[in-house]
Amino acid sequence: MDDHSQAWYLRTAKLALALAIIRSKPADKSSREYTEHLARMVSGQESKWRSKVEALEAEVLQLRQKLLLSRICSGSFESGDPSSVLQAQEPRSSENTSAPLEDSGCDLSCEQRSDLSEMPWHSVESCTPTPFPPLPIGKSHPAAPENPLSSHMRFLQHLLALKNLTDSGSLKTGFSHLENDSSTVSDSVFQLLDGLITFYREPKLPFSRFWTEAVDTLARLISDGNLSNHILKKCSKKLEEFEKTLLQVILRTSHINRFQVQHYVSQSLVTLGRCSLLRKSIISLLLSEVNSFTDDLGSISQVQASYDATRYENVFSVFWVLEQLLQKETEEGNISGIGHEDQEIKKFLQKHDETIFQLSDAFPLFTFYLWRLGILLNSVEVEISENNSLP
Repeated sequence: MDDHSQAWYLRTAKLALALAIIRSKPADKSSREYTEHLARMVSGQESKWRSKVEALEAEVLQLRQKLLLSRICSGSFESGDPSSVLQAQEPRSSENTSAPLEDSGCDLSCEQRSDLSEMPWHSVESCTPTPFPPLPIGKSHPAAPENPLSSHMRFLQHLLALKNLTDSGSLKTGFSHLENDSSTVSDSVFQLLDGLITFYREPKLPFSRFWTEAVDTLARLISDGNLSNHILKKCSKKLEEFEKTLLQVILRTSHINRFQVQHYVSQSLVTLGRCSLLRKSIISLLLSEVNSFTDDLGSISQVQASYDATRYENVFSVFWVLEQLLQKETEEGNISGIGHEDQEIKKFLQKHDETIFQLSDAFPLFTFYLWRLGILLNSVEVEISENNSLP
């Protein structure tokens, strides 16, 4: 069917629908009112069906997770009791419900805490297809409403535990099945990222340990050479969105308890940055904000205009994250990952001395942190040059 025929059929269908609405409308309503009423009905039904589809898709994904773990567990332990070994791999943070908060001197809202103890972290009792490490399917073992992503967390952590045991030689598994069903892993990570982005856009105190543990699980997954290949193919854009979300939370938060929120969000960025595959993009993203704010302060200083004090205070959290990541980069000796080819690093170093001279009187603390950051980046540059000069 050509485009002309499609357009004709579309116009005909619209005309037929309009005539049907006019002929069937109640006498006490105008055609417009009746059309709007029908639209609301259809929209409500569509929303209900969409919710049902999402619930069924989530159940199918959980079944796929269970099937994949069952296939991987088709091997057997070379030695030792499988239950005791895998119990040792269970996440330790489940002992606590939420991360401790430092006293800010401000009252916190008495919001209900997300309790990890409400989500049973079942250990794998046997590495055979039956019995199987339980994942919540349907109505059995429902996830706590505050943490709807708990099933994905359990699956991914069980997968990491099995991978670690396999790599250490403690376990014979069928990890070849992962190559044939890698979409289960990437889909689970995608759902986890989606939930993390939703939460971190409006983070609330007290911070549940669930979210910090989710970020840690994500970083460990991407740090694994085999698993990261499958994850990054589908989730690279979502990861980039998550990194930007964390940065925006740090920058835009303005309420009285923002420093507590910034502490946990900053720590999440550092946790992600422990993964060398993500560190370069995070450093570049943060430096882009530092460069942008430095330019703004330079313009403000020249005309002696007022500046955004909240943004000024928040940018120091960005400095802290950058320092942590650059120190990690130097400690690991993985300096080839970043360097003069990065445009944001290049821009920062080119204007570094001039910026400090220009802003040191008006913003002494800011320029002090610029100076510290410049030392770290210059040390990376020196090590890169030394490595390149080696035969």
